[in-house]
Amino acid sequence: MNSDKNNASQDASAPEESGHRDNAQRQHDNGQGKQEKQDNQKGSDNDQDKQDDKEGGKRKGPGKKPLIILGVVVVVIVIVALISWFLTRNQETTDDAFTEGDAVTIAPKVAGYVTDLAVNDNQLVKKGQLLVKIDPRDAVAERDRAQAQLGTALSQLHQSQVQLDLAKVQYPAQLAQAKAQQAQAEANLVNAQADYKRQRGVDPRATTQRNIDAANAQLRSAAAQLENAKAQVQVASQVQLQIRQAQANVEAAQQQVEQAKAQLETANLNLSYTEVRAPFDGYVTKRNVQLGTLVQAGSSLFSLVSPNIWVTANFKESQLERMNPGDKVEVSIDAYPDIELHGHIDSIQQGSGSRFSTFPAENATGNYVKIVQRVPVKIVIDSGLNPNQPLPLGLSVVPKVTVE
Repeated sequence: MNSDKNNASQDASAPEESGHRDNAQRQHDNGQGKQEKQDNQKGSDNDQDKQDDKEGGKRKGPGKKPLIILGVVVVVIVIVALISWFLTRNQETTDDAFTEGDAVTIAPKVAGYVTDLAVNDNQLVKKGQLLVKIDPRDAVAERDRAQAQLGTALSQLHQSQVQLDLAKVQYPAQLAQAKAQQAQAEANLVNAQADYKRQRGVDPRATTQRNIDAANAQLRSAAAQLENAKAQVQVASQVQLQIRQAQANVEAAQQQVEQAKAQLETANLNLSYTEVRAPFDGYVTKRNVQLGTLVQAGSSLFSLVSPNIWVTANFKESQLERMNPGDKVEVSIDAYPDIELHGHIDSIQQGSGSRFSTFPAENATGNYVKIVQRVPVKIVIDSGLNPNQPLPLGLSVVPKVTVE
């Protein structure tokens, strides 16, 4: 019995042991499979590493080229910089430079209505060319009145001159006549005195009282005539004073003539001012007048810009050390890159731009901060200007000054 039970238990445990062996075999197989997979994975990883090493080796080779190119670029830049410094070591330049020129405001000297407008905007005009004409009727009337006053003054001068000439002839004759009458009166007095003495000295029986009285009356009459003649001579002796009076009248008349001439000249000038003409060759700009406009004396009609320009360049004070008048200058224009001007330094302003500004800096107060000053330099253009292509004022330019 016991043996049967043992056999039965052995028979029952046999399948269990067989199942355990199968599970162990499967686990062993799975372990071997995992190991093989791991080995395969390691092998593939090693192959991948070898492939990466090969590719990395291939990439490391061209990685040196950018460094070589960068080195070449740096060397080229240094060489170019040295060449540029060598070529420009004797040059000073600035972009703070502009074209300048003479620009005047055209204004009338008389008031009136514009009756003729002979120019347009930006038109080229010549010296003396008519620009604007103002109604001249008031000026013409003033001119005619001045001419009439001059005619009156000339007539008065002619009359005074005639009176002077007459005085120079008449007054000496009157003086001579008065002296002659005085001499005659003196002679008559002498005769009357002699006759009276003769009548008084004769025998009373040889004359009569009537004769004595007549001689006495004749004596008194001769004495009175002599006194009258002396008075006439005294009056006639003032002939020089009378001539001088006539000369003074002539001089006064001459002054009136000169005054009338001045008034006529002023009237003619005012008449000429009704025609506004160009003071020099130039271009009409900023026209602000139209036909029929009532303009006042001194009011702006337009501006006239001269075609003769120069360049004002504001160089830093550190650039002026070797800069002198007469240095050659090349000027390029931003608006016209194909135009290159040649000129020279005319002068250097004796003061910085800020010194002559409306509100100059006051460095004696507050905290001082040093600022590089700029000094205006006048550059005269010698060649390169195109008469058919004038340069407006205020264009930006870049001058290059060749210094010693």
